[in-house]
Amino acid sequence: MEERERTVDYRGRVRRVKRLMADAEARRWLQQRQVLHVATAGPDGWPYVIPLVFYYPGGETLYFHTGAQEGHFLSNIRRDPRVCVEAAEMGPLHPGKPYACNSALVYTSVVAFGHVRIVEDDETKTWFFDRLLEKYSDPSLFESGYPYLDRIVLYEMTIEILTGKRSEGLRH
Repeated sequence: MEERERTVDYRGRVRRVKRLMADAEARRWLQQRQVLHVATAGPDGWPYVIPLVFYYPGGETLYFHTGAQEGHFLSNIRRDPRVCVEAAEMGPLHPGKPYACNSALVYTSVVAFGHVRIVEDDETKTWFFDRLLEKYSDPSLFESGYPYLDRIVLYEMTIEILTGKRSEGLRH
């Protein structure tokens, strides 16, 4: 008799629980980040990760975009809308003695899993770009309006699981 492989869902499990951030703290920290790494899976099972600008208003939804050209990312999303996103900030290395493997890296990271949908309406796309300008630039530097909305794909991610971790280095 063939033994069936057991699948364990590791999403949301953090091995070093003392580094786990409170949910509200992790979400506030994510809102302040500049780059989100978004992972998809291709039809052959290979992962594909790209850095994107994003807007996270809080709650269970976040937004990011790509160009409207058919490519690796968009093709993967159309086939399978599941994604994993990650944002991280690295700090200094606290050197341990007598060996380098006794050292500890200071870091903060947030990982979230969920499903995305492609947003088609121009009103939401306009809202998204207004938020991006507020986050990354000074909106007064530009004329109002977005004449090339048809050249972008806006993704809305529903967060199903979100965890944040923080290491303050040695003795943490």
